[in-house]
Amino acid sequence: MSRHIAFTKLHNFRDLGGYRTADDRTVRWGHLYRSDSLAKLEGDDLTRFRELGIRTVIDLRYPREIAQKGRVPESEGLIYHNLSVEHRPYDQATIDPGVDPWRSLADRYAEVAADGAGELRQALDVIAGDSGPLVFHCASGKDRTGLLAALVLALLGVDEDQITEDFALTELATDRLIADWRDAHPGRTPGWPGFGRAPAEIMRLFLADLTAAHGSVRGYAADVLGVDDTLIGEVRRQLLAP
Repeated sequence: MSRHIAFTKLHNFRDLGGYRTADDRTVRWGHLYRSDSLAKLEGDDLTRFRELGIRTVIDLRYPREIAQKGRVPESEGLIYHNLSVEHRPYDQATIDPGVDPWRSLADRYAEVAADGAGELRQALDVIAGDSGPLVFHCASGKDRTGLLAALVLALLGVDEDQITEDFALTELATDRLIADWRDAHPGRTPGWPGFGRAPAEIMRLFLADLTAAHGSVRGYAADVLGVDDTLIGEVRRQLLAP
């Protein structure tokens, strides 16, 4: 099966299937996807998207981003949720180049994990109650999307190495994501060398922070999101192959 699904204007659309869990089960292929902004879908890309049979979209962006850039085109039967998980806006392109880039982003993820607890819980509820296929996305499919992907995979029992490996696959899209940013900001160059990057180290730092504070990612989900064994069981039922 192919993890990367090719589109012309989407650069970071991936299938989360195939990862192995601690109890030797496998995440189902063709059921849960992650992506950069679906507002870019048009023409052949939109046809390709519809051929995947996706019935539910979780858009993790701010409402203002949606107002400026648009949302996934409407399709008959498509269910759309806007769950803005990030509550403290910032511009990655203008971060001080002198700061540790990976520590800085891991700290931002920790903010989202705290501030966006309500929306993250809602996203898990949607995933648990949806027979799929389903996709969640933000603007670049890197940070907010990467956080939710890591949370879901961890609750399924996927180990840290696979979670960080999945996160780092965004590095394959970095050049195209930066090119899109430059097209949208003529004459500007990102001043932060970490812009558009997604090395595994960021996710390892973030997961270590959650573990230090809550004992595990599952402990964070219980303590902060109010996730119980019943909800985890439903997520596993939806996403793991028999």
